[in-house]
Amino acid sequence: MGRITEDLIRRNAEHNDCIIFSLEELSLHQQEIERLEHIDKWCRDLKILYLQNNLIGKIENVSKLKKLEYLNLALNNIEKIENLEGCEGLTKLDLTVNFIGELSSIKTLQPNIHLKELFLMGNPCADFDGYRQFVVATLQQLKWLDGKEIERSERIQALQNFPVIEQQIREQEKAYCLRRAKDKEEALKNLPEEDKNEAEGRSYEGQSPFSVESKDHVQALEVQEGECNQKKFKDSEDDFEFWNKPSLFTPESRLETLRHMEKQRKDQEKLSEKKKKVKPPRILITKDGKALNVNDPKLDFSLKDDEKHNQFILDLAVYRYMDTSLIDVDVQPMYVRVMVKGKPFQLVLPAEVKPDSSSAKRSQTTGHLVICMPKVDGIITGWRPTSKSGKSTVDSRREPTNQRSKQIEKLEVDPSKRSIPDVANIVQEKKHRLQRVRAEPKIIPSEENPDFEDNPEVPPLI
Repeated sequence: MGRITEDLIRRNAEHNDCIIFSLEELSLHQQEIERLEHIDKWCRDLKILYLQNNLIGKIENVSKLKKLEYLNLALNNIEKIENLEGCEGLTKLDLTVNFIGELSSIKTLQPNIHLKELFLMGNPCADFDGYRQFVVATLQQLKWLDGKEIERSERIQALQNFPVIEQQIREQEKAYCLRRAKDKEEALKNLPEEDKNEAEGRSYEGQSPFSVESKDHVQALEVQEGECNQKKFKDSEDDFEFWNKPSLFTPESRLETLRHMEKQRKDQEKLSEKKKKVKPPRILITKDGKALNVNDPKLDFSLKDDEKHNQFILDLAVYRYMDTSLIDVDVQPMYVRVMVKGKPFQLVLPAEVKPDSSSAKRSQTTGHLVICMPKVDGIITGWRPTSKSGKSTVDSRREPTNQRSKQIEKLEVDPSKRSIPDVANIVQEKKHRLQRVRAEPKIIPSEENPDFEDNPEVPPLI
């Protein structure tokens, strides 16, 4: 059965960012709660509290809720109104369909001067003669009873007839208390029979032995199927008998019904767990001694052959945030096996390795599991960083020259040689000069050539 816990209240306080100390409205209906507890300590500022359709048998631990205005306790197992005097701000109280037979217990609501609405329909006391007149005369601050407004004339008439009505109510209460005592005795007598039925039901819940061989596995499945069929047949008979058995509407019958439903739910969960547990055995090594490749966790992996260091490197993509204690590594000469949360990962190696010299570590960035397995046929060579050679004498000689060349030479101008520019002569005008025309020299033919003839029509050669 359900109980009021801090986690339950926080889950129902999402509208208040799961903060419970400042919570003003809380709904805990249909949670199979049997007892009111912790609410007056954790939720002092509550104004509205819904607790309908539970198994609460007594009103308690709510007297410190000074700001409570509306309390809904409909469809519970309450038999008496009590412990509400401290709820100073209570204006509405719903006790519909409970088991209140002591109608005189409403006198405890007289200190609640702000109470305006009260619901008592569906209770045994609502069937008493003079029920409404008794409530109207007793709680004079009420304005509404069972959803019907109380008129002034009705209250005056109820006050006038109150002594007679009160006597009738007391007699009816006594008769109801006697009937209620008999019902409790009958319920107590039926309890041992229910315990016997529960014990018989548990006898069918034996687990079949689990074996690794396939034949035993098949036999286990057959035995389990037979047990499941017997269990279902037995449950169906009990269920049919339970729901067809006549019973009174009492707090005990409500508890019996809910316990029967809870038992059915647990039996169903056990049957489903059995079906999940029975699985075919996982074969990692055959009868011939040959190892198989298995990847039940369904993880990505890579196997590298590091020839430089003469070793195999297995990179297994284990879940990044998984605890390392859930990983178990077993390196054998011809295969490596890793158990990840109980699921095997096995890989056959291409060459024989040294299990004693192998190492496993997890990456701090990716969380992967890295397994280094040195080979048998070879020497493990460690990698060493090459040291830088010293500078040669030639380099040492070249250093001063390089340093000289790297020095920056700056040009300096003698300040005495500086001259002020002539602004007036920045732009110079072009002056046209007269040039003399030179006379062209006449070409005189050479007299040395006897065949030369001077033709005047031919222009001279320039």
